[in-house]
Amino acid sequence: MVNAGAMFSLFYGLLCFCALGCSQLASGQADDGKRFICRAIPLSGDASCPVTLLPELNAGSQEEELRNTVMQLRETILQQKENISKQQGTINELTTKLSLCASATDDRKYDKGGSWGKEKQNTMGDVPRDPNDSIDSLGKTMQGLKDRLENLEQHQMRANVSGASFPSELRDLLQRRLGELEKQLLKKVSNLEEEKSMLSNATAAYRLKTESTLNALVERISELEKGGGDFKSPEQFKLSLPQRTNYLYGRITKSLPEMYAFTLCMWIKSSATPGIGTPFSYGVPGQANEIVLIEWGNNPIELLINDKVAQLPLEVRDGRWHHICISWTTRDGQWDAYQDGAKLGTGDNLAAWHPIKPGGVIILGQEQDVVGGRFDAGQAFVGELSQVNIWDRILKPAEVQAMANCSSYIPGNVISWLASNVEVFGRGAFKRPLEVCQERLPNA
Repeated sequence: MVNAGAMFSLFYGLLCFCALGCSQLASGQADDGKRFICRAIPLSGDASCPVTLLPELNAGSQEEELRNTVMQLRETILQQKENISKQQGTINELTTKLSLCASATDDRKYDKGGSWGKEKQNTMGDVPRDPNDSIDSLGKTMQGLKDRLENLEQHQMRANVSGASFPSELRDLLQRRLGELEKQLLKKVSNLEEEKSMLSNATAAYRLKTESTLNALVERISELEKGGGDFKSPEQFKLSLPQRTNYLYGRITKSLPEMYAFTLCMWIKSSATPGIGTPFSYGVPGQANEIVLIEWGNNPIELLINDKVAQLPLEVRDGRWHHICISWTTRDGQWDAYQDGAKLGTGDNLAAWHPIKPGGVIILGQEQDVVGGRFDAGQAFVGELSQVNIWDRILKPAEVQAMANCSSYIPGNVISWLASNVEVFGRGAFKRPLEVCQERLPNA
């Protein structure tokens, strides 16, 4: 506004000066209506050249010309006023944007727990809450402000061409404001990047914690399904294999040493037909049938030693608990079979002079075609097993009878029946509490 007023005063003074000159000319000499034109001629030229007279100008024409000049100057001044007003409006808008951006930095704080704070209005009219969207939006806002500054500079260039000067103070103020706003935006972008990194780290930590908790829960559920450890005593549990499949079985974690005699005892309960399947198998590298107890089809229960077979006179397929023991010695291949404390059969020449090989795998409920695997569902055991013990000697008949009538319990010195020694595989196979011994007796 100050520059416009000064310009207006300048033009007004010029008009007054012109009017004063005209009045002095009128008062100095009489106006005869003639005007002369001064023209440069060469030195060799004719000095008596004709003089060209201007057309007569009357007072009305002079007044009209002055009026047109004043109107043009007035329009120019009004245009400059309008440009300056627009520039001041732009400055005010930029100042408002800067204030809003500064207030946004103070108001919108990030929650340390890894989530955004309460919902508020967007601080710059179009800043979203998501960090990625905020960065993109701030970049667009910055580019828009730069474009507006370029427009102002173009206005300056047009004003300079038209003869008006763009105020240097205004240009410097815009540059400073834009620089400050750019610093504020860069700082906010940096804060958003930092918040995004913190949020990502918190999410990763929460994911790891959740996965760890779920894994612990799955392990606990698996232990509960397998019946791990929650028994009155370590041997008071049973292995339940309710279906004839090739994926339900138990595995004893220990192996056998080299043996020249052994006794195998267990409690067994099954009503499966035809045949109860394979309650016990021991395989070693090179011989998957090192020791096998199996009943398949309509055949009687068979004992296999090094793939040699002896049929046993045992009948346990009545859905009741039975205590059975099988003893064997490499000397002449002698074997004995007990059921419920009574010796029901004996024989010899079963893998005579063959020592039991060490380092094999003991599987409960499946017959091994290779060591530890390749099971056949048709030979799977269906029922319940408990207190599977192995000794590296021949038990006395009195010891077998004492265990069968519940008067004593003798754990095996090679393999003892403990919950920690038995692993269960397959959904549906469980380790469960065992009934008391008296309830397992045939006459109970």
